[in-house]
Amino acid sequence: MLFPTTLVGSYPQPEWLIDRAKLAGRFPPRVRARELWRIHESHLAEAQEDATVMAIKAQEDAGLDIITDGEIRRESYSNRFATALEGVDLDNPGSALDRSGHPNPVPRITGKIRRKWAVEVDDLTFLRRHTDRKIKMTVPGPFTMSQQAQNDFYRTDEEAAMDYAAAVNEEVKDLFAAGADIVQIDEPYMQARPQKADQYGLNALNRALEGVTGTTAVHICFGYAAIIHERPSGYSFLGQLKGCSCKQVSFETAQSKLDCSQIVPIADKQLMVGVIDLSDMAIETPEQVAERVRRALPYVAKEKVILAPDCGMKYLPREVANGKMRAMVEGAKILRREHGA
Repeated sequence: MLFPTTLVGSYPQPEWLIDRAKLAGRFPPRVRARELWRIHESHLAEAQEDATVMAIKAQEDAGLDIITDGEIRRESYSNRFATALEGVDLDNPGSALDRSGHPNPVPRITGKIRRKWAVEVDDLTFLRRHTDRKIKMTVPGPFTMSQQAQNDFYRTDEEAAMDYAAAVNEEVKDLFAAGADIVQIDEPYMQARPQKADQYGLNALNRALEGVTGTTAVHICFGYAAIIHERPSGYSFLGQLKGCSCKQVSFETAQSKLDCSQIVPIADKQLMVGVIDLSDMAIETPEQVAERVRRALPYVAKEKVILAPDCGMKYLPREVANGKMRAMVEGAKILRREHGA
């Protein structure tokens, strides 16, 4: 199929499940934030499953081709996985600067980082049971997790990143074994910290993908529109992903109005083009979506293009997210007609 559609990962959690005002009023949590959930611990897992079914159905109703679990069980894209690892002291968190430049409580590394169990496999098998479409699961990247932690154990942050990479590698392999069609690694801090990413970020990412045979994606963005309001005109770390062993790269173009010539170095990969502006509550028209894709087509073959939002939809009102998904699907139909598919 030409121009398949998917989410980057997250779909809005319902108000009855999570306190959305509290969620929006703080920086994305890096340690656990149980106070965000409205449901008592004894019933929380069941409530999260119900909300996940709703998220899956919303994506199917909109017509998306590749379905995620909406990251409904997560307080942030990264903390569900990062706080499940051995080697971090969660009772005595550390502090690190968020990409906004503000300090945020983070996992404090006090021992060797190891994966204790398959963190997201149950989430993946639940998703597989509830849809017959292609499915994607997202995992935080090793470089990003190393930047969202206080390192009190390793000699260097690079050493920490490589052990995070080993943990991610185990998780990715288990997710494919459990039936994932695509596994996406989220690495937004490669854009936020490009100098460190140049030093060791790509090595850590490739270690996370070592020996993986399934279809892998890497998402790199400028941050949630609800948190980071200003966008640079271009990426400081994107072309470097040519050296990554991933098969897909996800990047944003809508809010930033990105000069799409920046994608030339990675045009041999499948490109997940961000065509939904998450800073604007107005729902795009299908023609707007199609035009955003057309801006990329001089630089990448149409067979390699996937349509997606700029970033996760977590902070959008649900009705806005649903409308934007439908617009993305209809925009893809316009492009297929134009290209004879």
